[in-house]
Amino acid sequence: MNSRANREGEVHIASFIVQHRAGAAETVAAAVAAYPDLELALASASASVVVCESQARTVLTERIDTLRDMPGVLNVLLVYHHAEPAAALDQPIESSLQAE
Repeated sequence: MNSRANREGEVHIASFIVQHRAGAAETVAAAVAAYPDLELALASASASVVVCESQARTVLTERIDTLRDMPGVLNVLLVYHHAEPAAALDQPIESSLQAE
């Protein structure tokens, strides 16, 4: 199986910290809202936490580059990245807690 076939059906979940100038907070929030795969999880005057859920790893790097290139943005740091088959997200979660 080639590497492209291995990536089909994957889900990539990542979070970024966007460090920005105080005046750029609204611009960052508007840019995040423009992408259906981004969510503003936390915002402050000088930093925002953004979550991205995508079917392709390349989308993560595209979103990082887009945010980093915005006026007022100082840096974008990838904090977390997880990938797994999309089918795994449909599996029930077994609880380790037992009813007493």
